[in-house]
Amino acid sequence: MTDHVHDASCAVAHGDAPAPRDEPKTLVAIFASPMSAQLLRYALDLGYRTVLVEPDPTKLGPTVEDAVATLDAAGLDGNTDVVVCDHHRGELGTLLRDALAGRTRWIGLMGNPHHEGPHVKALLDLGVGDDEIGRVHRPIGLNIGSRTPAEIAIATLAGLIADRNARPGGFEF
Repeated sequence: MTDHVHDASCAVAHGDAPAPRDEPKTLVAIFASPMSAQLLRYALDLGYRTVLVEPDPTKLGPTVEDAVATLDAAGLDGNTDVVVCDHHRGELGTLLRDALAGRTRWIGLMGNPHHEGPHVKALLDLGVGDDEIGRVHRPIGLNIGSRTPAEIAIATLAGLIADRNARPGGFEF
């Protein structure tokens, strides 16, 4: 049997100490989708207050209970992370413009990193400058080869955790 030093994280993992209380944080998922459902579900376990913003009520399924139609109703603040979960929606530019104008910690958009995102043209058409457009992270999440909504949600949340802790993610310590 080897003797090892217990640090605070080890004690929390073994249930020997309570998890530290972080400042309140909010995760806003924009647009109802299978990925946003997984993202919001897992984020609750990570201590986030979660909000789904869906401007089109016809896109909400029967199991969605707590959705709001606007970013104003989501209660953005400096501890809010915003994840846009569909880049094919007509409201994309307007919602991203509003997110950029609000107080947020981080804004990201799903999408293939090998193609220019449709958000760029949508934001330029709305008069948003290049510096503001550059604040939108794309792709989102850690590069773990995600293919399913659950995997994309986990990669996204892992990336947000790494960013909040000023870490690069991955296996380098």
